[in-house]
Amino acid sequence: MKNIIIGTICIMLVGITVATYFFEKHPELTTPGRSQPIEEQDTQESEPPQPSPLQPIYEDNSIGYSFQNDQLQITFNIGDDWSKVPIEKEKLFAGEYNGNAQELIENSYILTQNRAAFLYSEGNSIKLKYSLNQGVTWEDSVVTAQYPTIRFRKVKFLNESFGYVIISGDRTMSQEWTTVYITNDGGKQWRETNHSNVTRLIYDGGFVDENTGFLSFRILNPVEPDLYFTEDGGNTWNKANVNIPEKYHETFVMAEVPYKEEDHLAVYINQGPNGDYEGGKVKGKFISNDNGKTWEFSMEVLPNETD
Repeated sequence: MKNIIIGTICIMLVGITVATYFFEKHPELTTPGRSQPIEEQDTQESEPPQPSPLQPIYEDNSIGYSFQNDQLQITFNIGDDWSKVPIEKEKLFAGEYNGNAQELIENSYILTQNRAAFLYSEGNSIKLKYSLNQGVTWEDSVVTAQYPTIRFRKVKFLNESFGYVIISGDRTMSQEWTTVYITNDGGKQWRETNHSNVTRLIYDGGFVDENTGFLSFRILNPVEPDLYFTEDGGNTWNKANVNIPEKYHETFVMAEVPYKEEDHLAVYINQGPNGDYEGGKVKGKFISNDNGKTWEFSMEVLPNETD
């Protein structure tokens, strides 16, 4: 009996020795499901997941922005580097018209290599957050300290110094208050221009130089363009005379923003929301040789010819 026990112990010792030798020679044969040392695997499992790369919503010559994680960020090199814009997202969409809150409201911002600027509401005031060094530093300016609930909003600069803001608010049915502000110091200070005394809904507006500007108004079912102009930087506004040929009467009804073309001004007048002439997309091009006072028909223009 004693010899049997001793033999059994010897066999177990030999088995353990062989198993140890085999394990050391073949370390890859570890616990099933583990293909690497325990220490290395635990280290990798403890690393936090990496955030997804930000994807630009809007791009133009490598410039874009993102609203991921509800934080507005901008890039100037196709997403290689991002700068946070110090504005709470909801302030960019405050007001009666706030878009889809997934993309910035058209014309409410500027994104170029030399200027990033964003119109926003804070309490009762309308402000402009802007950077002239691609988001390294930011400045705030007050466009107006008091304004009713905002609907239409637009900001644009014609050069480093001159810019304008057009906003509307306090809408009741098809009536509202539209105000134009201009700056001559790059956006640090803003001056309210005189009111046009028109209370119809604003469709669009803009300046072609520091003195000459336009406001285009609309109603629910427009029958003719309602275009106003200024030649003195907004001190006075007068209605422009748009001569619509009989063929296009009640067809071309809403004026877009005029622009400079060679030695005259030009403007596209579209068919409005209910137009059906040639599919509703054709526009009329009109020319002014007296700085926007009167406009004469030039030609029909297809949509891809106005871009």
